[in-house]
Amino acid sequence: MNTLFCFHCGEAAEGSPPITLELDGETRHFCCRGCKAVCETIRSEGLTGFYQYRTEPAVTPKQLTRNELERIREVDHPLIQSSFVTATKGGQEAQLLIEGITCAACIWLLENHMAKQPGVQSFSVNHTTQRARLVWSAEQAKLSDLLIAIHELGYRARPYQADDAEKTLKAEHRTTLIRLAVAGIGTMQSMMLAFPLYFELVNDLSPDFIAFFRWFSLLVATPVVLFSARPFFRNARRDLLSRHLTMDVPVAIAIGLAYAASAWVTVMGGDEVYFESVCMFTFFLLLGRYIEMQARYRAGLAGNALAGFQPDVATRISGDKTTIVASHELRAGDTIRVRPGETLPVDGRIISGHSTLNEAALTGEYLPETRQPGDTVHAGSVNGENPLDIEVNSAGAQTRLSGILRILDRVQAEKPPVARMADRIAGTFVSRVLILTPLVWIGWWLAGADNAFDITLSVLVVTCPCALSLATPTAITSATVRLRRLGFLPTRGHTLESLNDIDTVIFDKTGTLTRGELSLIETRVTGPLNESACINLATGLEKHSEHPIARIFHPFSGAAVSSVTNHLGGGLSGVHDGEPVYIGHSEFVREHTRAPQPSVPASQGIDIWLATDSEWLARFTLDDQPRPDAKATIARLKSWGIHTLLLSGDRSGHVEQIARSVGVDEAIGQATPEQKLETLRKLVAEGRNVMMVGDGLNDLPSMAGAGISVAMGSAADLTQLKADAVLLNGQLMQLAEAMNTSRLTRRVIRQNLGWALVYNVLALPLAAAGMVPPWLAAIGMSLSSLVVVLNALRLGRTVPADDRQTKHAVGALTTP
Repeated sequence: MNTLFCFHCGEAAEGSPPITLELDGETRHFCCRGCKAVCETIRSEGLTGFYQYRTEPAVTPKQLTRNELERIREVDHPLIQSSFVTATKGGQEAQLLIEGITCAACIWLLENHMAKQPGVQSFSVNHTTQRARLVWSAEQAKLSDLLIAIHELGYRARPYQADDAEKTLKAEHRTTLIRLAVAGIGTMQSMMLAFPLYFELVNDLSPDFIAFFRWFSLLVATPVVLFSARPFFRNARRDLLSRHLTMDVPVAIAIGLAYAASAWVTVMGGDEVYFESVCMFTFFLLLGRYIEMQARYRAGLAGNALAGFQPDVATRISGDKTTIVASHELRAGDTIRVRPGETLPVDGRIISGHSTLNEAALTGEYLPETRQPGDTVHAGSVNGENPLDIEVNSAGAQTRLSGILRILDRVQAEKPPVARMADRIAGTFVSRVLILTPLVWIGWWLAGADNAFDITLSVLVVTCPCALSLATPTAITSATVRLRRLGFLPTRGHTLESLNDIDTVIFDKTGTLTRGELSLIETRVTGPLNESACINLATGLEKHSEHPIARIFHPFSGAAVSSVTNHLGGGLSGVHDGEPVYIGHSEFVREHTRAPQPSVPASQGIDIWLATDSEWLARFTLDDQPRPDAKATIARLKSWGIHTLLLSGDRSGHVEQIARSVGVDEAIGQATPEQKLETLRKLVAEGRNVMMVGDGLNDLPSMAGAGISVAMGSAADLTQLKADAVLLNGQLMQLAEAMNTSRLTRRVIRQNLGWALVYNVLALPLAAAGMVPPWLAAIGMSLSSLVVVLNALRLGRTVPADDRQTKHAVGALTTP
């Protein structure tokens, strides 16, 4: 029997009875009622074009619980809105971060869906940053209602707040773009005037007309020099004061001399002006800088990474009153209330309440741990089923989460510099050019040449190490485009170069080698009911729980169960057809049934038992399964002689089993963040070049200490921000493709550097011999840079032959 896949999200549609919907005369299957509800919403709004336009599967929607709805309603509080909502003409504006976007069709769907909501004046989503700008009328709609409308489609929206570092980076990006535009306009205008004169396309011009051309060129070139070229002058001054030469020094000298000499000739009279060379020179240099900045700008777009782990507000308890306060106002001794689904903002001690806490941010363990009064809890943990009252022990910079971040910063400071070969070559070249240039001028001046200044300027321009500076960033940018198509996004300039040297790869387990979520892998019937009836009965009980284990049963159809009671840390009880039924771990079930526990073979996963008060009905085995391509990826890495290591903080006892199933060479379990870092440092001390692949905050210190750190696409914002690369689509095989791309990138960089050096070595004697006028020197420098850029673009055009095999088989262009 062929496996059916969900029409909406592409997951296996194995529910019983099947969940279907008639669309355009065809029966479409769905994996859960959530996907069906989203599809019905899309159809009712006339947005079924989404299914034709999409190129990636949609996310599986999650039904909002009562607690999640209450947290969304909190965004209507003025204190919370004050940090991300601003007043605009006729409405309010909010910046939102949208989760779950997989392709451009998702943006089309969201924008059209939101346009139909009452009170919405405009809604736009940036695909690159996955940030949305919402403008709405607060009198017609609450912000929480609009966020719920986004959740109805299966996406998640939360307030976006840029940090100071990102604001600075964004301002720098915008200013550079304006400088580039000014230089580009100046280049076009000055070349329109200069080229006809150079190539004698216009004859018999009067001296007055030529003077007019020069004055107009001076007017055009002045903003280019004073505004667009300002960074070169500023950096050159800094370099001279610090006695560390970079390419900015000859660039600033060339631009300054050419502009000053041209302005003197324009005012006082003379033979040659160089305004077009100045503008062209500035434009091409800024273009190279802009390409490099783009990579840095995209790497910093996740600037609000702490939002999910350090809440901005908390509920403080004073007697019988509760008050929402800013988290930074909390002090030791305060008491706060954390409701189900909320993230703890502090380290403290539980004084009231029983619940489970998901501490994956600190331990990497995906199973929640039961916590009760007297237990210590940490910031970054997510509360489960019940509210907790917590006495604050430490907040802000004193929490354990902040301690992990301090370890991260310290390790990053110790990271050795990589990929500085081009800078070293350019620095040496600059010093030689600065010595040679005045010697050329003196030589020609002593020889009585009238064009000694022209020759000197040509030497400065033609030998500018622009191609050298572009050789590395353009190749990395082009290779980044290639990897982005494959779902592997480098976020640091050194990533591609360093990948080529990797000889050891360390994997985290949960969410990296495995899916990071539990699934039902076996149902062993031990009573009179068949497998389907046992699953339905279990679903009838579990649908009343918000525990992560309960969600595994939610896609199935549930039997009617009444009087359901949640026994914290044990399981659930209820009544079905007048008979008590129980589900939970074996100890809990043994306490509530008279029958002896059946003898069944031991399983490798987590066992959940179903029973009545008189008999055991079934055992459900749950486990976190390896990713489909994990074994093939490990085999490919090992075929290249790369050592693989599984390093996990998981306490489930499955580390060794997962390692054997996928073929990893070595496995270490129950490792704390500090132990992970110690293991990595030991490998580095042995001379190994290490790549660390992980997805949790507990992996951050060791990821930062590795030569290359890769975060899974499902990882938290903070992990992705600090990693050297992000595996967006979770396909581990792209790690191997990234290493292959690194080899090609290194080859292209070497070709670019070789070309740049050959060009400068050949062009320098020609310019020094007076055979290259300044305008031709600027064109030669530009062509040299263009060759480097075009060579680097080959990386972006090259798509691996096996790329087609890594695409999702489900959820691409779907024909209705």
